[in-house]
Amino acid sequence: MKSSYLEDPGVHLSYHDLPGQEPAYVFLHGLGSASSADFPEIARQPALDRYRAVLVDLLGFGFSDRPANFSHSLADHAAVVARLLEHLHLRAVCLVGHSFGGSIAIALAHARPDLVATLVVAEPNLAPEDATLSGMIAAQSEERYLAQGHDDLIAEAEGWATENPAFGAYPGTLRAADLLAMHRGSVALTNAHLEEDFLGLSMPRLYVFGEQTLPHSHYQLLQDTEVRIVVIPDAGHAMAGENPGDFAAALAGAIA
Repeated sequence: MKSSYLEDPGVHLSYHDLPGQEPAYVFLHGLGSASSADFPEIARQPALDRYRAVLVDLLGFGFSDRPANFSHSLADHAAVVARLLEHLHLRAVCLVGHSFGGSIAIALAHARPDLVATLVVAEPNLAPEDATLSGMIAAQSEERYLAQGHDDLIAEAEGWATENPAFGAYPGTLRAADLLAMHRGSVALTNAHLEEDFLGLSMPRLYVFGEQTLPHSHYQLLQDTEVRIVVIPDAGHAMAGENPGDFAAALAGAIA
C-alpha cells in the first residue's frame, strides 16, 4: 500500500499501485467500501494482470485521510483523484468506477478529459432517484447518522455478508469509513445530476450492469447512444465479488 501527500488540499491519499503495461487502470470504489479491499482480485484476473492498476481509497475510506473539513462532493472527490493522477504522471488512463466511485469517475472525466482515455462505470448514480443506500443515509440528519445510523448500517451489512459472500469485506470497510464521509457522500449522491455529463463525454464509455440488477432505468436510457453496455451474468450490484472473471473480462474489453 502506498500513500501520496497532495499539497492541495493537504491530504494523504492511499492506493495500491500494481505494476504492468499501459494504459493504467484506475479503480474507484463504492460508498463505504475501499478499492484496497474490493479490487486486488479483479486487477490480477488473467484478463487484466498485464496492465498497471492503481486502486484508490477515496478520502474518508480505507487507508486514506479523513479530513473533517472536506465536502465529499463528487466534484471535490474527482479533483483529489485528478491530483493523484498528476502526481503519478498518469495520462490517458482507463478509469473504472463502481457505484459512488462511478459517479465520481463521471465527474472526473467531465472535468479532466485529458486524464481519461476510456471510462468504465458499474451501476453509478446518475440522478437522485438512483440513490438507494445513499438515500437511506441522507434521509437521516448528520447528527443522527453519526450517533446511531452508521452502527445500524454495519449491523445490516453483517447480514448481507452472511447471505452473500461478495459482501464479506463490506462490514469491515464500513467500520473503517469516516462517518462524515458516509453521510456527506450520500447527500452528494442524492443531489447527483450526471446524465447529461455522462452522455456528452467524447471518450469511449462502457456501462456495466449486473444481470440481477435488470431491469434498470439506465439500461433504457443508454439505448441508441454511443455508450457500450455489458451485462455481467450471475451477478448483481456487487458484481466484482460475485463474478470477478467476467467483470475483469469486461474491463479488458473496454480498451480492445
